[in-house]
Amino acid sequence: MKIVIITVAGISSRFNRDVPEENKILKCLYFEENPKDTLLYHMLEKVDFSDRIVVVGGYKYDDLVDYISNNIPKNLQDKIITVYNDHFSDLSSGYSLYLGIREALDNFTDIDEMLFVEGDLDIDNESFNKVISCDKNVLTFNHEPIYSNKAVVLYQNENDEYHYLFNSDHGMLSLREPFKAIFNSGQTWKFNDMELLKMANDNFYENLIDDTNLGIIQKYFDLLEDSCDIEIIGLKRWVNCNTRDDYKLIKSYWRE
Repeated sequence: MKIVIITVAGISSRFNRDVPEENKILKCLYFEENPKDTLLYHMLEKVDFSDRIVVVGGYKYDDLVDYISNNIPKNLQDKIITVYNDHFSDLSSGYSLYLGIREALDNFTDIDEMLFVEGDLDIDNESFNKVISCDKNVLTFNHEPIYSNKAVVLYQNENDEYHYLFNSDHGMLSLREPFKAIFNSGQTWKFNDMELLKMANDNFYENLIDDTNLGIIQKYFDLLEDSCDIEIIGLKRWVNCNTRDDYKLIKSYWRE
Protein backbone atom coordinates (compact mmCIF):
# COMPACT_ATOMS: atom_id res chain seq x y z
CA MET A 1 0.00 0.00 0.00
CA LYS A 2 1.20 3.49 -0.90
CA ILE A 3 0.23 6.39 1.36
CA VAL A 4 0.62 10.11 0.67
CA ILE A 5 0.50 12.76 3.41
CA ILE A 6 -0.17 16.40 2.49
CA THR A 7 -0.12 19.03 5.24
CA VAL A 8 -2.10 22.24 4.76
CA ALA A 9 -2.93 23.32 8.32
CA GLY A 10 -1.03 26.63 8.51
CA ILE A 11 -2.68 30.04 8.85
CA SER A 12 -1.22 31.36 5.56
CA SER A 13 -0.12 34.61 7.23
CA ARG A 14 2.15 35.86 4.44
CA PHE A 15 -0.31 34.81 1.77
CA ASN A 16 -3.14 36.73 3.48
CA ARG A 17 -1.09 39.78 4.48
CA ASP A 18 -3.03 43.07 4.04
CA VAL A 19 -6.15 41.11 3.03
CA PRO A 20 -9.42 41.93 4.88
CA GLU A 21 -10.41 39.23 7.34
CA GLU A 22 -13.52 38.26 5.37
CA ASN A 23 -11.40 37.67 2.23
CA LYS A 24 -8.66 35.57 3.84
CA ILE A 25 -8.35 32.05 2.48
CA LEU A 26 -6.53 28.81 3.07
CA LYS A 27 -3.53 29.14 0.76
CA CYS A 28 -3.86 25.74 -0.90
CA LEU A 29 -7.46 26.59 -1.94
CA TYR A 30 -6.78 29.96 -3.55
CA PHE A 31 -7.77 30.46 -7.19
CA GLU A 32 -8.58 33.43 -9.41
CA GLU A 33 -10.92 32.04 -12.09
CA ASN A 34 -10.97 28.25 -12.23
CA PRO A 35 -11.51 26.36 -8.94
CA LYS A 36 -9.28 23.61 -10.32
CA ASP A 37 -6.34 26.04 -10.36
CA THR A 38 -5.40 25.49 -6.73
CA LEU A 39 -2.25 24.11 -5.19
CA LEU A 40 -4.26 21.32 -3.60
CA TYR A 41 -6.02 20.23 -6.81
CA HIS A 42 -2.76 20.07 -8.78
CA MET A 43 -0.98 18.17 -6.00
CA LEU A 44 -3.82 15.67 -5.66
CA GLU A 45 -3.60 15.02 -9.40
CA LYS A 46 0.11 14.26 -9.00
CA VAL A 47 -0.50 11.71 -6.24
CA ASP A 48 -3.38 9.82 -7.84
CA PHE A 49 -1.06 6.77 -7.97
CA SER A 50 -1.51 6.29 -4.21
CA ASP A 51 -3.93 4.03 -2.37
CA ARG A 52 -4.76 6.59 0.32
CA ILE A 53 -4.13 10.32 0.66
CA VAL A 54 -4.09 11.83 4.17
CA VAL A 55 -4.72 15.59 4.08
CA VAL A 56 -4.02 17.31 7.40
CA GLY A 57 -5.81 20.64 7.80
CA GLY A 58 -6.41 23.16 10.55
CA TYR A 59 -6.91 26.79 9.55
CA LYS A 60 -10.29 27.15 7.77
CA TYR A 61 -10.72 23.38 7.99
CA ASP A 62 -14.38 23.46 6.98
CA ASP A 63 -13.42 25.24 3.75
CA LEU A 64 -10.91 22.47 3.05
CA VAL A 65 -13.50 19.74 3.54
CA ASP A 66 -16.07 21.59 1.41
CA TYR A 67 -13.58 22.17 -1.39
CA ILE A 68 -12.64 18.50 -1.55
CA SER A 69 -16.30 17.49 -1.55
CA ASN A 70 -17.31 19.96 -4.28
CA ASN A 71 -14.29 20.11 -6.59
CA ILE A 72 -12.16 16.96 -6.39
CA PRO A 73 -13.06 14.09 -8.77
CA LYS A 74 -14.83 11.16 -7.11
CA ASN A 75 -12.00 8.70 -7.82
CA LEU A 76 -9.64 10.90 -5.79
CA GLN A 77 -12.20 11.77 -3.11
CA ASP A 78 -12.53 8.07 -2.33
CA LYS A 79 -8.82 7.94 -1.47
CA ILE A 80 -8.74 11.04 0.75
CA ILE A 81 -8.79 11.00 4.53
CA THR A 82 -8.97 14.46 6.13
CA VAL A 83 -7.48 15.00 9.59
CA TYR A 84 -8.04 18.08 11.76
CA ASN A 85 -5.06 19.58 13.57
CA ASP A 86 -6.55 21.43 16.53
CA HIS A 87 -3.11 22.90 17.36
CA PHE A 88 -2.56 24.59 13.99
CA SER A 89 -2.20 27.99 15.67
CA ASP A 90 -0.02 27.13 18.67
CA LEU A 91 2.23 24.26 17.53
CA SER A 92 4.63 24.10 14.61
CA SER A 93 4.45 22.06 11.41
CA GLY A 94 5.68 18.89 13.09
CA TYR A 95 2.36 18.24 14.79
CA SER A 96 0.54 18.11 11.44
CA LEU A 97 2.98 15.52 10.12
CA TYR A 98 2.69 13.59 13.39
CA LEU A 99 -1.10 13.45 13.05
CA GLY A 100 -0.89 12.36 9.41
CA ILE A 101 1.56 9.54 10.12
CA ARG A 102 -0.43 8.40 13.15
CA GLU A 103 -3.65 8.34 11.13
CA ALA A 104 -2.05 6.19 8.44
CA LEU A 105 -0.27 3.78 10.79
CA ASP A 106 -3.32 3.35 13.02
CA ASN A 107 -5.61 2.45 10.13
CA PHE A 108 -3.45 0.43 7.74
CA THR A 109 -1.05 -2.42 8.47
CA ASP A 110 0.20 -3.16 4.97
CA ILE A 111 1.93 0.12 4.10
CA ASP A 112 4.96 -0.29 1.83
CA GLU A 113 5.87 3.38 1.54
CA MET A 114 4.75 6.79 2.71
CA LEU A 115 5.30 9.96 0.71
CA PHE A 116 5.13 13.32 2.50
CA VAL A 117 4.86 16.64 0.67
CA GLU A 118 4.11 20.06 2.11
CA GLY A 119 0.91 21.44 0.67
CA ASP A 120 2.21 24.85 -0.41
CA LEU A 121 4.58 23.49 -3.07
CA ASP A 122 4.44 23.24 -6.84
CA ILE A 123 6.84 20.71 -8.39
CA ASP A 124 7.30 19.79 -12.03
CA ASN A 125 5.81 16.46 -13.05
CA GLU A 126 9.05 14.94 -14.33
CA SER A 127 10.86 15.46 -11.03
CA PHE A 128 7.89 14.41 -8.96
CA ASN A 129 7.58 11.19 -10.95
CA LYS A 130 11.22 10.39 -10.14
CA VAL A 131 10.33 10.57 -6.45
CA ILE A 132 7.27 8.40 -6.98
CA SER A 133 9.11 5.72 -8.96
CA CYS A 134 12.14 5.48 -6.65
CA ASP A 135 12.17 2.31 -4.53
CA LYS A 136 14.39 3.82 -1.81
CA ASN A 137 13.90 6.34 0.94
CA VAL A 138 13.99 9.75 -0.72
CA LEU A 139 15.41 13.14 0.20
CA THR A 140 14.84 15.99 -2.25
CA PHE A 141 16.47 19.29 -3.05
CA ASN A 142 15.65 22.28 -5.20
CA HIS A 143 17.99 24.49 -7.21
CA GLU A 144 17.31 27.83 -5.53
CA PRO A 145 20.12 29.71 -3.75
CA ILE A 146 20.37 29.00 -0.03
CA TYR A 147 19.42 31.97 2.13
CA SER A 148 19.30 31.46 5.89
CA ASN A 149 16.08 33.46 6.29
CA LYS A 150 14.00 31.07 4.18
CA ALA A 151 15.86 27.90 3.17
CA VAL A 152 15.73 24.51 4.83
CA VAL A 153 19.30 23.28 4.52
CA LEU A 154 20.12 19.63 3.93
CA TYR A 155 23.75 18.55 4.17
CA GLN A 156 25.80 15.36 4.15
CA ASN A 157 28.57 15.17 6.75
CA GLU A 158 31.88 13.33 6.61
CA ASN A 159 30.23 10.15 7.93
CA ASP A 160 27.68 10.18 5.06
CA GLU A 161 24.90 11.14 7.47
CA TYR A 162 22.22 13.59 6.36
CA HIS A 163 21.20 16.47 8.59
CA TYR A 164 18.89 19.47 8.38
CA LEU A 165 19.34 23.09 9.42
CA PHE A 166 16.49 25.57 9.69
CA ASN A 167 15.93 28.75 11.65
CA SER A 168 12.27 29.18 12.58
CA ASP A 169 12.96 32.84 13.33
CA HIS A 170 14.40 33.28 9.82
CA GLY A 171 17.77 34.40 11.19
CA MET A 172 21.31 33.15 10.62
CA LEU A 173 22.39 29.50 10.33
CA SER A 174 25.59 27.87 11.58
CA LEU A 175 26.98 24.59 10.27
CA ARG A 176 29.32 23.29 12.94
CA GLU A 177 30.84 20.21 11.31
CA PRO A 178 32.63 19.32 8.07
CA PHE A 179 30.34 18.47 5.19
CA LYS A 180 30.58 16.75 1.81
CA ALA A 181 27.52 18.30 0.19
CA ILE A 182 24.93 20.94 0.97
CA PHE A 183 21.46 21.38 -0.58
CA ASN A 184 18.34 23.52 -0.41
CA SER A 185 15.68 21.04 0.73
CA GLY A 186 12.82 20.26 -1.64
CA GLN A 187 10.51 19.61 1.34
CA THR A 188 9.32 16.31 -0.12
CA TRP A 189 10.24 12.94 1.37
CA LYS A 190 9.58 9.23 1.01
CA PHE A 191 9.79 6.72 3.87
CA ASN A 192 10.02 2.96 3.28
CA ASP A 193 10.44 1.54 6.79
CA MET A 194 7.19 1.88 8.73
CA GLU A 195 8.67 0.50 11.95
CA LEU A 196 11.33 3.20 12.00
CA LEU A 197 8.78 5.82 11.00
CA LYS A 198 6.59 4.88 13.95
CA MET A 199 9.59 5.14 16.27
CA ALA A 200 10.40 8.59 14.91
CA ASN A 201 6.77 9.66 15.20
CA ASP A 202 6.42 8.42 18.78
CA ASN A 203 9.69 10.11 19.73
CA PHE A 204 8.35 13.40 18.33
CA TYR A 205 5.21 13.25 20.44
CA GLU A 206 7.12 12.35 23.59
CA ASN A 207 10.10 14.70 23.24
CA LEU A 208 9.78 17.19 20.37
CA ILE A 209 6.12 18.19 20.13
CA ASP A 210 6.96 21.90 19.65
CA ASP A 211 9.36 21.15 16.77
CA THR A 212 8.84 21.47 13.02
CA ASN A 213 8.27 18.43 10.81
CA LEU A 214 12.06 18.13 10.63
CA GLY A 215 11.93 16.67 14.15
CA ILE A 216 10.28 13.54 12.78
CA ILE A 217 12.15 13.48 9.49
CA GLN A 218 15.61 13.89 11.03
CA LYS A 219 14.95 11.15 13.59
CA TYR A 220 13.77 8.75 10.88
CA PHE A 221 16.87 9.22 8.75
CA ASP A 222 19.09 9.00 11.86
CA LEU A 223 17.56 5.58 12.55
CA LEU A 224 18.36 4.26 9.06
CA GLU A 225 21.51 2.17 9.33
CA ASP A 226 22.68 2.36 5.70
CA SER A 227 22.93 5.56 3.65
CA CYS A 228 22.72 3.36 0.55
CA ASP A 229 19.01 3.05 1.33
CA ILE A 230 18.63 6.78 0.59
CA GLU A 231 18.23 8.43 -2.80
CA ILE A 232 18.80 12.17 -3.28
CA ILE A 233 16.56 13.58 -6.01
CA GLY A 234 16.80 17.10 -7.43
CA LEU A 235 13.58 18.89 -8.31
CA LYS A 236 13.88 20.70 -11.62
CA ARG A 237 11.10 23.24 -10.99
CA TRP A 238 10.14 23.97 -7.41
CA VAL A 239 8.13 26.89 -6.06
CA ASN A 240 7.24 27.38 -2.41
CA CYS A 241 4.03 29.42 -2.52
CA ASN A 242 4.28 32.01 0.26
CA THR A 243 2.63 35.00 -1.44
CA ARG A 244 0.04 35.72 -4.11
CA ASP A 245 2.86 36.71 -6.45
CA ASP A 246 4.24 33.19 -5.98
CA TYR A 247 0.81 31.85 -6.93
CA LYS A 248 0.79 33.89 -10.14
CA LEU A 249 4.20 32.45 -11.05
CA ILE A 250 2.97 28.92 -10.39
CA LYS A 251 -0.17 29.54 -12.42
CA SER A 252 1.96 30.60 -15.39
CA TYR A 253 3.71 27.21 -15.22
CA TRP A 254 0.35 25.44 -15.17
CA ARG A 255 -0.67 27.25 -18.34
CA GLU A 256 2.52 26.06 -20.02
